[in-house]
Amino acid sequence: MRSSTTGFAAVQRSGRVLNALVLNINEYRVALNHDEGDEEGRQAILKACHQRCADRTLRVLEKNGSIFIKLGQHLSSMNYLLPLEWTRTFIPLQDRCPVSSYDAIEEMIFTDTGLPISAQFKNFDRDPIGAASLAQVHLATMKNTGLEVAVKVQHPALQEWVPLDLALTQFTFATLKYFFPEYDLQWLSNEMASSLPQELDFALEGSNAMRTKRHFDLIRESPLVIPEVIWGKKRILVMEYVAGHRMDDLAYLDSKMIDRDEVSAALARIFNEMIFGNTPLHCDPHGGNIAIRHNDLRRTHNFDIILYDHGLYRDIPLQLKRDYAKLWLAVINADEKCMREYAQRVAGVTNEQFPLFTSAITGRDFGVVTTSVVSTRSEKEKQVISGAMGEGMLRQLVQLLGQVPRIILLILKTNDLTRSLDESLETRDGPVRNFLILARYCIRTVFQEQIEAIQSQGGASRPQNMIRLLIAWTSYGRVEAKLLLYEWYILARRVVQSFPLASI
Repeated sequence: MRSSTTGFAAVQRSGRVLNALVLNINEYRVALNHDEGDEEGRQAILKACHQRCADRTLRVLEKNGSIFIKLGQHLSSMNYLLPLEWTRTFIPLQDRCPVSSYDAIEEMIFTDTGLPISAQFKNFDRDPIGAASLAQVHLATMKNTGLEVAVKVQHPALQEWVPLDLALTQFTFATLKYFFPEYDLQWLSNEMASSLPQELDFALEGSNAMRTKRHFDLIRESPLVIPEVIWGKKRILVMEYVAGHRMDDLAYLDSKMIDRDEVSAALARIFNEMIFGNTPLHCDPHGGNIAIRHNDLRRTHNFDIILYDHGLYRDIPLQLKRDYAKLWLAVINADEKCMREYAQRVAGVTNEQFPLFTSAITGRDFGVVTTSVVSTRSEKEKQVISGAMGEGMLRQLVQLLGQVPRIILLILKTNDLTRSLDESLETRDGPVRNFLILARYCIRTVFQEQIEAIQSQGGASRPQNMIRLLIAWTSYGRVEAKLLLYEWYILARRVVQSFPLASI
């Protein structure tokens, strides 16, 4: 009986996807081939088509749930690639995640551990404190220690539907490519097929979390807090409970006198350490996975930054780190020749694709990148970028993202998410300080490579190597000095601003 019910549900899920796919393709073929009237009229027809197809797709994603919710959440953040009608329509999916019943969770925990909830936890809240597309979190108290913990449990239905849903997703994007080859988005479904098995392995997530925690525990000045993992299995992860506020809760930050610029700088250091340091990169740092709390016990900050959800991690190869560092140093120095060289090394970017790629990694107009990327982004620049997308750059961007290495896609995604977090803080200093922090990590990476090269060629005792060492130290020291002077300037400015004007 169960197999027949499951089979009927599978047909329903597939039917919804196929029905929406056929209708959407037909609507777009009609709208894109409409050549009557003026340009404004054709754009109005296309916008209406965008909205109808987005609404239809949203209904399918909500009804099917499972990984379709996660796909919709990802698409909602791709405003640099998808029409506004699509991204805006999918925004509600950020808060419409499924909630599995307590009975289903209880059964899954017994199946996976061999013990009932009551044998492992003194208390276990029936209602989750949060739910996401793949899992939900319950508060509990360990029976043997009395420790308050957060228990992350996978939605039980995922195990049944993920294989079918992944196949439907890949079929959908392959079909779209067949009918609209200039808009090849198969890299999206390919990346999901690659990353989802890792995200669904909570034992691996626990390992990622503890590896990252060990690394940052050695950096005493870092405010990063990663909850301790108590134990983990493939569908269950038990961690210490560490609560915080959303990073964009500006009222909370201001009420606790937490300096937004210091939070922004701390975020920059954390994620640059992940990209350039000896630790994997957290590739999903959206607002729901990062929290902040007040902490007066720290010497250098009065806050902790809490990082959750460690399922999607990637180790960046050493040579890629070094080439990526040189690319960013070229960007910061507005050295177009070096930018082109390292864009090709990092992502295989051609000269024709280069302007688009530099805009993608920086979030800035190409004209700004070749002059001064550290300047604050103006409204005029935002309009220029938006206008360029409307003039055909979108098609080139789709093709570019389809050919760059997957690890670069994840780095770009991380850059986009952290840039969005930073903008939500509404800082006073703008991007200058964060670019200097980035420059510090880049120059350290390059300096370490230079030292290794000198050591492999006889060490610093050789005359020619002494000159190379001096040049390397000079470049490294210059950036370190700039950052140190800028931080002193910020400190002095805050001391001056702390005095009322009447007393000066």
